[in-house]
Amino acid sequence: MENQRDDLVVIQAGYKDRMDTFFMSNPGMNSRIAHHIDFPDYQEDELAQIAQHMLNAQNYRFDDEAQNAFAHYLQLRKQQPHFANARSVRNALERTRLRRASRLFDNPDKELTADDLSTLNVQDILASRVFQQIKG
Repeated sequence: MENQRDDLVVIQAGYKDRMDTFFMSNPGMNSRIAHHIDFPDYQEDELAQIAQHMLNAQNYRFDDEAQNAFAHYLQLRKQQPHFANARSVRNALERTRLRRASRLFDNPDKELTADDLSTLNVQDILASRVFQQIKG
């Protein structure tokens, strides 16, 4: 069998602090990995673009007030522990859609329009725990 180790590519990905801990746990590991690339966290405007892309892909949209509230949400959320960039954006949008669904469900007599079903509004955003923590 021919040795083809030169063709082997291994990719290890993770947050920088955790990868540093991983490499420190085995002193020889760092020198065995030829290339280390650190990607910076997304900026708020980039995260807002990611959110917009995710919403568009699922035929949702923010109303004007909700878009501004979500930008504020991102500023606050980035300062909290365990922020995970686009994953945190996805999770926030999922929770926002659930709050919207609950809001609509709580008003069973209202005849819903397509716009009601596809638009996230400011109260759906502001009900997040992120905003509750700054109040209390």
